[in-house]
Amino acid sequence: MPAHPHLNCTLPELFAPEVFLGADLERMKSTPGEERGAVFTRPEVVSFILDLAGYTADKPLWKYRLLEPSCGSGDFLFSAIERLLVSACRDKVPAPQLSDAIRAVELHRDTFFATRQRILAQLAEFGVTHPAAIALTDVWIANGDFLLEQLPDGFDFVVGNPPYVRQEMIPAALLAEYRRRYTTLYDRADLYVPFIERSLKLLTGAGVLGFICSDRWMKNRYGGPLRLMISRGYTLKYYVDMVGTHAFQSEVIAYPAITIIQRGKMGRTRIAHRPEVATEALARLRDRITGPARNFNDTILEMSGVTKDRNPWLLEADAQPSLALVRRLEAEFPAIEEAGCRIGIGVATGADKVFIGPLNQLEVEDERKLPLVTTRDLLNGSVQWRGLGVVNPFEEDGSLADTARYPCFAAYIEKHAVQLKARHCAQRGNGSWYRTIDRITPSLARTPKLLIPDIKGAAHIVLEEGFLYPHHNLYFIVSKEWPLPALQAVLRAGIAHIFVRAYSTKMHGGCLRFQAQYLRRIRLPQWRDISIKNQQALSAANASNDTRAVHDCVCQIYHLNPAEEQHLTEAK
Repeated sequence: MPAHPHLNCTLPELFAPEVFLGADLERMKSTPGEERGAVFTRPEVVSFILDLAGYTADKPLWKYRLLEPSCGSGDFLFSAIERLLVSACRDKVPAPQLSDAIRAVELHRDTFFATRQRILAQLAEFGVTHPAAIALTDVWIANGDFLLEQLPDGFDFVVGNPPYVRQEMIPAALLAEYRRRYTTLYDRADLYVPFIERSLKLLTGAGVLGFICSDRWMKNRYGGPLRLMISRGYTLKYYVDMVGTHAFQSEVIAYPAITIIQRGKMGRTRIAHRPEVATEALARLRDRITGPARNFNDTILEMSGVTKDRNPWLLEADAQPSLALVRRLEAEFPAIEEAGCRIGIGVATGADKVFIGPLNQLEVEDERKLPLVTTRDLLNGSVQWRGLGVVNPFEEDGSLADTARYPCFAAYIEKHAVQLKARHCAQRGNGSWYRTIDRITPSLARTPKLLIPDIKGAAHIVLEEGFLYPHHNLYFIVSKEWPLPALQAVLRAGIAHIFVRAYSTKMHGGCLRFQAQYLRRIRLPQWRDISIKNQQALSAANASNDTRAVHDCVCQIYHLNPAEEQHLTEAK
């Protein structure tokens, strides 16, 4: 491209990321490891991933191209180079012909130089001359940002452990550039998501990606665009759940999984869960998962249709037995919100110490405060209100309260103005500095509702008669179609747990996330489609706490056979 007539650089140079993001990139290049998401993978796991991807020394690896997009201290890179050199030595391929076989990128400058020196030493051990080693290393590894680095297309293998970095850790200008380039950086997606997107796009027609990283994107809302991309042009060949295993060289709070994804649509997914991390055990698993199905020995599942549009991937071991039931109910019954229910979440204020306190001690007009229910108020299946309230800056129509009409409210928020104005939600320049993060709709407090805490091992569904406003860690269900006691009975009978268990990401200790995105997956018949007999039985049984009668009604309205009924029993 020709140079710009008024500048001494070409247009690509003018708009290159390093020109307008230089300071941010320099800062990222010197960021400590824990802040840039550096976690190192154990060698046994590295070998296992390379084997599953098919990057093995018995092949002419010098004919292929491998990319490691975030090589760090070389966990994957050195193992790949060793396999390449073994292959090249066997086939008597000279070192200069290996220059196109490896590409690696590392952002952190000190780590890059240390890894580069280790590559030189590794090449020397294989008898590569120093000039040839320098030439190879200069081509093989680059100090840059993989999401911005110019790289050729057409890699046969992409392997590694992409960085886990939350968006708030990324400079704003850099994050904006990432968003411009990568459609999968959606909502609150972590940095490993666009790493996967770019890595997949760099694959050859039958290329293979082998990553170990968090499994959150496989079910969470932010992973939807990436799941859609994979469903349209790739196959999830192997999935190995590594949660609770010692997959890394240090203890980390993570939910790791190994994914082997191949370009092209070609067949079924093989799934394994939580293997022993030892060389021999992983070798046995490799042989089974890549071999004929007759050798699975009940340790490996094979499924079709795992990737479908942007739908969550249902891969967890404890969800598999009831998965057929979930799929049948999804085909036969409407989603819960299509059956006349509405799901929402309570209020996040952004300043709980200002907005929340004992109701009778909040120094504002009665119209400007509401009684508040929190998770701590839910005890033994009922609401035991502790007397908290929330200051409400909103009118019913969503407008902010006029401070001139409420002098006590005006004085209260002015007293806390410095803290309130410092919040992100207050910095909009339209006079809304005293709002809560979420809008408060006062009529919700007066509406009967079911309350569901977010993180629980089982479904805790509590009826609130219509006096309290929910706090942000409580989800609620309201309905004009379904009587809430009957709806509570159905959901508590195991139906809510079956669906949430299938779709939810699992937390430490086995707890599930009862979030709106998962609750909306629940299938529920229309109330009018239930027989009068079962309508009356549900309401009566719930009032008398007759769990056996509720169970029988649920089995009838969902047409559960004995095998399916067992899943309902296990979910309670």
